[in-house]
Amino acid sequence: MAIPNDIASLHDYERHAQARLSEEAWAYIYGASADEYTARSNESVYSTIKLLNQTLTDVSKGHTQLDLLGHRLAHPIMLAPVAYQKLAHVDGEIASATAAAAQGALFTLSTLSSSRIEDVAQCAQGPRWFQLYFQGSREQTLELIKKAEKSGFSAIVVTVDAPINGLRNREQRAGFQLPDGVQAVNCQPERQRQINPDESMIFKGLMRHAPRWKDIDWLRQHTTLPIILKGLINPRDVGIALQHEIDGIVVSNHGGRTLDTLPSPIEVLPRIHELTKGKIPIIVDSGIRRGTDIFKAIALGADAVMIGRPIMYALATAGALGVAHTIRLLRDELELTMALCGCETLSDITPDCLWQPA
Repeated sequence: MAIPNDIASLHDYERHAQARLSEEAWAYIYGASADEYTARSNESVYSTIKLLNQTLTDVSKGHTQLDLLGHRLAHPIMLAPVAYQKLAHVDGEIASATAAAAQGALFTLSTLSSSRIEDVAQCAQGPRWFQLYFQGSREQTLELIKKAEKSGFSAIVVTVDAPINGLRNREQRAGFQLPDGVQAVNCQPERQRQINPDESMIFKGLMRHAPRWKDIDWLRQHTTLPIILKGLINPRDVGIALQHEIDGIVVSNHGGRTLDTLPSPIEVLPRIHELTKGKIPIIVDSGIRRGTDIFKAIALGADAVMIGRPIMYALATAGALGVAHTIRLLRDELELTMALCGCETLSDITPDCLWQPA
């Protein structure tokens, strides 16, 4: 698949993807929780943060390299764990992993991948992490972990902010269902749990078996890989994560897909950075669409960022080539921003690079 000639930014991929996807698939990929205030705010809030450029600075030796949990990465742009990528392209996660390796990006595979762990690992020659949703039993969860370890995944990313699906009204209106040939191929079918009709389906049903901090402790006992918690937005949760000696966090509101009217990660990031004091790496996702967004996130305390929906837009438009181009666009925009703001390296990006009116 060729990249359309009129694509100059990630927003162009979004436009092309909507034209190529079915109404149902678009509702799943683009949609968010309830009235989608959070999803819109995730992107728009970045425009309220102003840059301060710096002139006449020598940045001729500039680069975007960083060290992160044992990896030397070419840049801080990572691929988030996105479920069911075959909704967007027949090659799904394999295409994304191939593109990530070609562009030196760290790839994260979702538990709800529509491609087998082993098949993705065979194509993902670059650094890769495995995202974990706790399964119906610890035995099933452990089976996933061991398979990821055997396949060369170097960290476990536990998503903690989505024990149940958000209120996906856009999906409901579109009548979305997974099409034939797209399913979570690495998971065993979930058994329906019977509850008393007079009891709450949420509290007594879906949330009864949701993971808790004790499950994170159990996970620590069963893997030697670094454990990263994804979906922390509340500073109190970050404090507890530090007590449990978590190796890293992803500050995220799940792209607005679980609970509407949450703050954007970039809004809470300064408080979380102050709390962690550099003890663990901080990754930010939800709303990253420009190199300037990445720059602002790093200035406010992030070590790296993840992109989610843009992967699906690029896949739908141009397959693996589109994903690779998306990463390259963001990296080029980040380098341009760094150069114009007088930053040779990522460590030069500080709050002083942002306009802070008195």
